[in-house]
Amino acid sequence: MNSESTLQPFGPGDIFAGATLLNDPDDDHAGRGRIIQYDAGLNEKGVLWIDDSTHLVGGLNIDPDGVLWAFDSNAHLVIRVGPDGQRLPHMDFAERSFSNVNFGPAGQIYLSEHMVGSESRLPLQTVLARMPGSDRFGDGHVFEYTQQGEFVAEHATETHGGMGGFLGVTHSTLAPDGKTLVYVSETGKRIMRFDLEASRQLPDVLNLPEEERGAMCFAVSYVPDGALLHMRGSAVEFLNDQGEQDKELPMPGFGWASMCLSADGEHLLGGNFFTGQIVRMSLESGEISASANVGVERSLAGIAEFGGA
Repeated sequence: MNSESTLQPFGPGDIFAGATLLNDPDDDHAGRGRIIQYDAGLNEKGVLWIDDSTHLVGGLNIDPDGVLWAFDSNAHLVIRVGPDGQRLPHMDFAERSFSNVNFGPAGQIYLSEHMVGSESRLPLQTVLARMPGSDRFGDGHVFEYTQQGEFVAEHATETHGGMGGFLGVTHSTLAPDGKTLVYVSETGKRIMRFDLEASRQLPDVLNLPEEERGAMCFAVSYVPDGALLHMRGSAVEFLNDQGEQDKELPMPGFGWASMCLSADGEHLLGGNFFTGQIVRMSLESGEISASANVGVERSLAGIAEFGGA
């Protein structure tokens, strides 16, 4: 396999997928970091190899300046790539397990901590990093910074823990009001809300029955009409303000855990963690118009689309 980075300058409609090359026989989340670049039709255009990462690269998002952000939460690594396709200099954030980011209307950077606690309820085939000088993986909090990377505040967000009990704020999105963070602990049972302006927890959007093993929460995103999209592993549901389901679109199989809303507001891009499949799907009909596969199972950990800077 060619190991040279071939990432191209970003073009409108380009799609990016975090897809680490898992090549460590002793650790099922470890390998050489990689972001794959596709065009709007999900034809591969280029690859960025990330040699300072150690584990899954995911949580992709693009900021208002067209900069692509990605994360290796286990390496405490924040990755930024300019729209020219080149890595940007390191910004000195806290050494935490950040795995996703949101951008506030006044330029705020909200970094979310992927892990919480100090142990897992489930056996793992990977070693989770602990915070320097601590026996904890993390606190599952959201950290606010300025555009220049200056620390502003630590927001004490509640978390569910997910199936393993150690998962914090793993997927998140800003509500249309620009101040309410909507988020999940993946594989957990809650869609939670937090007022970032007042720094206080709000009532949950959704609570699933703890006794239903197959009921899990994954990625969230808002559509232009204000409905909340929620990836449920085998379907995408549309939720209203009361957390009630207005519509559901089935996905092909199980394992759909990541997504982003397309810039046209009419499609979503969904990612299947188990199979590595990416699809472009109509929000109206559920029709899949394009598909690709990253070529590695249990590696696809984030999708973003460049709408143009």
